[in-house]
Amino acid sequence: MLRALTQAHFNWAGWEALIHRRGITIDRPQHHPHPQYPGIIYPLDYGYVNGTLSTDGEAVDIFVGTADTGLVGAILTTDHRQIDREFKLLYDCSPTEVYTAHGFINFDRQLLEGTLVLRRPMRMLWAKVNVEP
Repeated sequence: MLRALTQAHFNWAGWEALIHRRGITIDRPQHHPHPQYPGIIYPLDYGYVNGTLSTDGEAVDIFVGTADTGLVGAILTTDHRQIDREFKLLYDCSPTEVYTAHGFINFDRQLLEGTLVLRRPMRMLWAKVNVEP
């Protein structure tokens, strides 16, 4: 239910326009370790949308892939260590990169877990990148 409500009411076009207007800063490149937890390696470029503010007091987080797909979704996260909820955007991600980001967030659900919300059905994303699922 949360997924359907978010998909229907999230301002996808507004966020995509904001990303284009303000830009993205990548502060954790793909294959680099987390600055505080060196055992955590980022599978995709990870950063934030410039000039935004999330519920954790930091900028809105974003995973950036290698496809030309625009804003494809978000992951609604619960951080059990910091008792905090926020969303992380998925931008220019291929279907495989969407699955990778979702798996990364849910690697240890006792620490962090997330619900994937796609802007459009996954089959449309597969068709956009011209790859058969």
